[in-house]
Amino acid sequence: MRKSGLNIEKLKLNNLPIRYKLIIHFLLISILPSIGLGLLIGWTVDRIVEERTNENTMQLIGKVNAALENEVENLQKITYLISFDPRVQAFLDGSIQDPVQAAEWAAGGESAEYNIRKFLQGFTTLSSEIAGIMLVNREGDFISNEMYTRPGTLVTDEAWYREAADNKGIFKIIGHPHGRAVMSHVDYKESEVVSAVRAIVDPETQVVQGVVLVDLKLRVIAETARDVTLGKTGYLTVVDGSGEMIYAPQHPIMKAIPEGLFTESSGITSESVAGRQLQLIYRTSPFTGWTTMGVFPMEESAFGVREITFNVVTFVFIVCMLGMTASFYLAYSISRPIGQLASFMSKAQSGDLTIRYWGRRSDEIGLLGRSFNSMLAQIARLLSLTELQARQKREAELRSLQAHIKPHFLYNTLDTIHWMARSKGAEDIAGVVQSLSRLFRLGLSKGSDLVPLSDELEHMVSYLKIQQVRYSSKLAYSIEVAPQLHELYVLKLLLQPIVENAIYHGIKERRGPGHISIEVAQQEGDLCLTVRDDGAGITPERLAILKERLAAIGRTTGEAAEIEQPLPGSAGSGYGILNVQARIRLTYGEPYGLEIASEHGAGTVVTVRHPVVHNSYPDA
Repeated sequence: MRKSGLNIEKLKLNNLPIRYKLIIHFLLISILPSIGLGLLIGWTVDRIVEERTNENTMQLIGKVNAALENEVENLQKITYLISFDPRVQAFLDGSIQDPVQAAEWAAGGESAEYNIRKFLQGFTTLSSEIAGIMLVNREGDFISNEMYTRPGTLVTDEAWYREAADNKGIFKIIGHPHGRAVMSHVDYKESEVVSAVRAIVDPETQVVQGVVLVDLKLRVIAETARDVTLGKTGYLTVVDGSGEMIYAPQHPIMKAIPEGLFTESSGITSESVAGRQLQLIYRTSPFTGWTTMGVFPMEESAFGVREITFNVVTFVFIVCMLGMTASFYLAYSISRPIGQLASFMSKAQSGDLTIRYWGRRSDEIGLLGRSFNSMLAQIARLLSLTELQARQKREAELRSLQAHIKPHFLYNTLDTIHWMARSKGAEDIAGVVQSLSRLFRLGLSKGSDLVPLSDELEHMVSYLKIQQVRYSSKLAYSIEVAPQLHELYVLKLLLQPIVENAIYHGIKERRGPGHISIEVAQQEGDLCLTVRDDGAGITPERLAILKERLAAIGRTTGEAAEIEQPLPGSAGSGYGILNVQARIRLTYGEPYGLEIASEHGAGTVVTVRHPVVHNSYPDA
């Protein structure tokens, strides 16, 4: 009973007019999404905004790290260039103190040490981010243009020198230079520069020969991180491996980094500072050892989520109100033309094919109406065409009956003439008539396009006999074919146009008697029919044109016009050969067809390449 009740309810819903179905559909798709979005926004927006914010911040931090690594890598390259300089090597191993060797390193009248200072000054001139470079040997002697030490200070006792020596030639950034005895002529503060060192080691003995100290201006780091803003008050800060801030804005929210905050190379965490909950996103550079950290209050992210939620809910509410209003109008605008079209179809079903849809709509209803009109017009045309085809069929049957009578009448008439000529003793006339009768009978071949090779050759014999009567002793011919090839099939009337050209444009134009030979052989899996003559041949110009026309058949459009157009130099010349080429190409494709070779005054050879066919095509 329950299943029956459900079927009844479903049946009632299906029976509702399309107008009411559309109204229900529009109301459902406008109200349900608003309720669903209202519930899902509170669950998803917070998570999505937080994830996107964290991803974008992490990408920004990655770009800042890449920029800082590029700057530090430039410093590293500079230390390598300095250590490889021969004058620096001489300074480090002490040979520059030898008067003889010092004279060798001197250039332009300047001392070797002065040339080294000029060499170091070139790096600070080209790289404005470098605050100073100092070169120190293991004896404590140093060379620098921008930096100097306090009197009575032994540089090798400095912490940065020992730290560089302990790293055995590995480049290292040691951060802000706190409490060192090295000062700068520009009087940079300790917080305004970052120091990097690298020991120069003898590659054979692994003994430290000296240290290169490079100070990098903090403004390079500040310019990289200062341009990145996170929300309204968020910022980026750079911290070294010991937790000391390399860079921070003037008024940072977090003034010190809690110990043990960075547990991994990158991550997201939160920290409470002065009653404010901060979101911290950080990533450590494996090259510099510095950690770039984004700091921003969590309430800014929450405020953005609430603003998005309010805007989306307001938008959904407005959409629902507009959807309810538009649903009634849309339902009416769609159902009304459908009803009209259904009425037209009902009239057409009753047999009125003159009815038409006259709407000007451009939507699917209008397209359906125009298709309905086209269908009715097509039905009317098909009805007219059916009547015309029935009438043409009757006429064709009559013409076929008449055409059947004509060949039999022709054969009977020729046989009558043949026996009358024999009875009068005119054997030559009887032979010509008999050949002509056989020529017609084989040419018609009962309407088939394919004929046995033996019939095609017999057709050629009849044709050549008639031509011999006309040209008397001027024409001789021979036919060579293997017996096993007689049962193969070829296109009918394949050789007659070629032989006709050989007679009229070859043998006829030469002096004295001529000879035509027909050879049939199987080569490379194909059937090759060759017609040779020793006639006048073809001039090179006309031969090139003929070959071009033959090659174009089957590759270009407009073949009928190409075939019917005669070759230059002789009216109608070449039409038969082009026709044979077109028939072969249309039937078997481009690999098959005619090949022609000729020498003017010596004769012509035409080869027909035809596939090996063992059976004729069945009747359609």
